[in-house]
Amino acid sequence: MKLNIKPLAFRMRPRSIDEVIGQKHLVSEGKIISRMVKAKQLSSMILYGPPGVGKTSIASAIAGSTSFAFRTLNAVTNNKKDMEVVAAEAKMSGKVILLLDEVHRLDKAKQDFLLPYLENGMITLIGATTSNPYHAINPAIRSRCQIFELKPLTEEEIISALMTAVNDKERGLGEKSINLSEEALSHLASASNGDVRSSLNALELAVLSTEPNDQGIIEIGLTEAEECMQRKSLTHDRDGDAHYDVLSAFQKSIRGSDVNAALHYLGRLIEAGDLISIGRRILVIAYEDIGLASPQAGARTLAAIETAERIGFPEARIPLANAVIELCLSPKSNSAISAIDSALADIRAGKSGEVPDHLRDAHYKGAKELGRGIDYKYPHDYESGWVKQQYLPNKIKNKDYYQPKKNGKFEQALAVVYKRLQE
Repeated sequence: MKLNIKPLAFRMRPRSIDEVIGQKHLVSEGKIISRMVKAKQLSSMILYGPPGVGKTSIASAIAGSTSFAFRTLNAVTNNKKDMEVVAAEAKMSGKVILLLDEVHRLDKAKQDFLLPYLENGMITLIGATTSNPYHAINPAIRSRCQIFELKPLTEEEIISALMTAVNDKERGLGEKSINLSEEALSHLASASNGDVRSSLNALELAVLSTEPNDQGIIEIGLTEAEECMQRKSLTHDRDGDAHYDVLSAFQKSIRGSDVNAALHYLGRLIEAGDLISIGRRILVIAYEDIGLASPQAGARTLAAIETAERIGFPEARIPLANAVIELCLSPKSNSAISAIDSALADIRAGKSGEVPDHLRDAHYKGAKELGRGIDYKYPHDYESGWVKQQYLPNKIKNKDYYQPKKNGKFEQALAVVYKRLQE
């Protein structure tokens, strides 16, 4: 029998959309990727999510469901010449599907080379990344791609993948006699935290490292599963799947004013060496969660970030800790983000209306004839510096987007002024 040296997880990749495990919000009947494949109208896309949830699998399944050539490159290890080979093939065949792993690491030279081929449709890009594309991917690439988030697989979905691998004689382990206990199966599925690749790797290791019994049966119990299952570390790689969870817990701990929890999650981010994400997140927090309750916190947070960037780790932990403790213990207000989101919701729902005539630009020819800019009252001409006139369009003239909070002295003072002006 010919030895198959390719890993089990590689061999078990789906050959068509119908074989994809999980991600039903994208690949099940009637969902967006399924519809694209069925209509043979593929557009470039970015698939992002934690490792082992099916980014590469979906890309290969899309290719397997079409007649187009499929090539795989890595944005870090492959150079521009490799991309030129793919482009030449695209010119010959008319279209190539290119899976580009770690697409967030695409440098400018490779990006500039790819853009024309994305524009004319010769290359359909499927970018795969564990990083949030809205932060990590260049807007020029991002604007030419649909962005789809992949979710960690459920235990039931991973169990289904494991059983398929055990029984599949062509690509899986079906030629071997395997007795996989329910406890072992459950552990392989649950301990992977949604990473099917990790589960399949552990299953293969357990099978290959366990001697058959006298009947030629490979018995895989809980002990073997525990020994072979790669467990996740408490610390995490900044490009790994725990990253999003730690960042989320970090912000929620600060929002909840829990100093100790916030310092714990800060420590985990520091151990991962991710100064960029820490800086970005605490600056967002300063304006999203502290906001107008303590506006000076934003300036001090920025100063702490700039200091941390200048001195680097390990000393950078000191200004970062200062900032995090202050943010935790500051009064909280989300009135600004709530106000702008409310205004945006109206705009996106078509609730905008015409700019009032007296506010329109009166500096171009014909404006006065159209009545634009006439009867505008200049507030500085009035002693109080304020004059009553309508600023919102008629359609929404009575809208109140800003709802002040009373958690800090600064916003309490703003609330007094706001109420007086409204009255």
